[in-house]
Amino acid sequence: MAKPRIIIADTDISYIIPFQLKFVEDFFERVDLEIISEEEYFDTLFSTPQRADILIVSEELYSQALQRHNISHIFVMNEQYEEDQTADLNVNHIFKYTSIKEIFNEITGKSADVFKLDKSAKQETQIVLFYSASGGTGKTTAAMGVSASLTKNYKRVLYINAARLQVFQHMLENHTAITVADVYAKLASAGDNTYADIKHVIRKELFSYLPPFKAALMSLGLNYSVFEKIISSAKKSGDYDFIVVDTDVTFDEDKAALLNAADKVVIITQQNLSAVLATNILVSNINGANSDKYIFICNDFDKDKDNSLILPSVTLKFSISDYIDHFANCERMRPDSLSKENSIQRIAFLII
Repeated sequence: MAKPRIIIADTDISYIIPFQLKFVEDFFERVDLEIISEEEYFDTLFSTPQRADILIVSEELYSQALQRHNISHIFVMNEQYEEDQTADLNVNHIFKYTSIKEIFNEITGKSADVFKLDKSAKQETQIVLFYSASGGTGKTTAAMGVSASLTKNYKRVLYINAARLQVFQHMLENHTAITVADVYAKLASAGDNTYADIKHVIRKELFSYLPPFKAALMSLGLNYSVFEKIISSAKKSGDYDFIVVDTDVTFDEDKAALLNAADKVVIITQQNLSAVLATNILVSNINGANSDKYIFICNDFDKDKDNSLILPSVTLKFSISDYIDHFANCERMRPDSLSKENSIQRIAFLII
């Protein structure tokens, strides 16, 4: 089977190199990658009929004549941002100076047919657990914002709120709980195929999500371990690229099992002293908390307020990877709005 042919053409070699590295990193030896940095060579090549799966070309080298070639996807890198670009409907216009990761995700997302390589090369579903040592840190806001941002980067996302008492539904359009009686009966006897048993109640707004239960777990007679069974069976299904798990602050054996099952754990803290000290205590109780698996994020950051993360009197047992800005109307923001915030997008890229 022939490898997909990808051509990247730009006279600015310093711009091409990061793209080249990204394609090599993600599709090493599974695509034929051609780099063109000389305008004369580019013109000579396309003076004869060419076939390619993807052409990524700078605005200065692009002409409509390229559409006469057998090229499945053409991406023109524009020097200036133009919203709702409509010219050349068969061509994708991308603002050249967006981050390499964002451009790469857009190209691979819009060229999904090209990258349907052998199934053995398909990346396994990643479980991303959002956790906090104390309540009120904005964990659910961050988890939903990141879920929306991942979706906008062409990832298939399932959001699961793994709280004993769920209160996340106010951030969604549909607030109603699961009312189908047989779902709770199946959850009570959850096994390896639990996801298949309840898949019919999964909803989708921007991303897919498991709707809230009609009552607390204790009131329904369900054990917390039911979440691990839902998550592990959903991962095996291969329906999603990411399963974002938003969990409560309780730390026990069931939570430890979720931490072990996760591919990445995003620990949310804040800059106030109580949140910082609580996170220190949490880290002391987690094996391998300083590994690459764990990402520490300071949420609701306000540079004009005291930051206990840098107090000389506090010895941190963790390192902050990034900060999520303070949002004035956070409680009224929906996932779509959150995903447009730069700090939320940065967290999504840390996960990708």
